Amino acid sequence: MGLLDGKVAVVTGGSRGIGRAIALRLAAEGADLAICVRNVEAAGAVATEIEGLARRCLVRQVDVANAQQASELIEATIGELGRLDVLVNNAGITRDGLLMRMKEEDWDEVLAINLKGAFNCAKAAVRPMLKARGGRIINITSVVGLQGNAGQANYAASKAGLIGLTKSLARELASRGITANAVAPGLVPDTGMTGELAEDIQEQMLAGVPLGRAGTPEDVAHAVAFLASEQAAYITGQVLAVDGGMVM
Repeated sequence: MGLLDGKVAVVTGGSRGIGRAIALRLAAEGADLAICVRNVEAAGAVATEIEGLARRCLVRQVDVANAQQASELIEATIGELGRLDVLVNNAGITRDGLLMRMKEEDWDEVLAINLKGAFNCAKAAVRPMLKARGGRIINITSVVGLQGNAGQANYAASKAGLIGLTKSLARELASRGITANAVAPGLVPDTGMTGELAEDIQEQMLAGVPLGRAGTPEDVAHAVAFLASEQAAYITGQVLAVDGGMVM
């Protein structure tokens, strides 16, 4: 038996990278999935893999920064998959640049998708979770949200904001059996933390990882699966850094 047999999970940004790994890991533990993406075609391969695990998969094209679309995602999930147990807010983008050169629209877009998007999805998910008197909200933040990073003021601000959102949700929802936690990936290639950094800079960052290697999307997915399960029922309001000891 899997950790999530009979459960239904929503994963935003679930077509590639960490989001894809999370969706597949949750499906391997028995959950049916709803994944939202900006490009439905990009999600076809993931959906096929999930269905290959004998799980149902709903794919929706959603701009999470749009409150109406976020609400419709949750409604469609419950309508087609029957319930909602887990929300993983993973959707995110980068628009890197030094603050003095950063365009206002680059700041606004990153905050809108990375932070407001999580707010929109959480707000839509909370009502059915309250009715069910249980649920898991897991926000994918970053070690950048804990320590900052030159050239990523917008990304770091959005990820730090997710931590504050997580802790506030944890306090608001605990009495109804709903937990809220965050997972903070460290140096994971092809993700927001790494962005478009040159190889030599990545090597410098890797030198600061005590475990001596970069992380993988699967490393992050394992942590999410645990927090989504009943094994983590007494954990809420926490930030779990999956970073090889980079920030401690």
